[in-house]
Amino acid sequence: MPNPKDTTTAEAEVPSFKRPRKKTKLTRDEKAQLTYRNLMDAAADIVGEMGYAATSIAKVTEAAGVAHGTFYNYFKDRQGLFDVLLPYVGQKMTDQITTDLTHVGTGIEREIARFRAYCAYLKANPGFYRVLYEAEVFAPVAHEAHIKRLSDGYHRALKRAMEAGDLRRMSDAELAAVVSILLGARAYIAMQYKDSGDIPETAVQGYANLMRYGLFS
Repeated sequence: MPNPKDTTTAEAEVPSFKRPRKKTKLTRDEKAQLTYRNLMDAAADIVGEMGYAATSIAKVTEAAGVAHGTFYNYFKDRQGLFDVLLPYVGQKMTDQITTDLTHVGTGIEREIARFRAYCAYLKANPGFYRVLYEAEVFAPVAHEAHIKRLSDGYHRALKRAMEAGDLRRMSDAELAAVVSILLGARAYIAMQYKDSGDIPETAVQGYANLMRYGLFS
């Protein structure tokens, strides 16, 4: 018979276990946000693969794992979804690029890293091309909103570089023109190589040299 004071033996005979943690229930708002994201992500995948014309509410709700009627809690109709889809996926893209640039310096190195991050995102998310370029026809409101947000964000980034002395001084109007040129260059380079999935290093270096030296420096 074990000695009651012998805690070593007593402890050895008592099984050790941890009470399982209770799963935290999502609030109503959290559930709604999750459902919204599921619908948007499903729509992005389908449009990216099949295009806007072939994307139906039924396909989106099935892919999202929700009832058909749930769709109408979030969108008036299919066009209502299309009108917010590109800004949604565009925000995901810029968020990822911002994360990729967390530990990158300033000036030209940051701009080159920004282009590399953009190329990497497109390689990982090839459906983005279709969501973007078909939106000009099928969701012009979304296309305009996306381009404006992208341009405004890029303008702010280059203005910070200018104020830090990393970029030569120029007027806001000239800077806006530069933003349009750079966004156009990035988009066209990416489009040239979208089928191969890889943007060659020569293209990246060409972009980098244009940024670093200019065409006629």
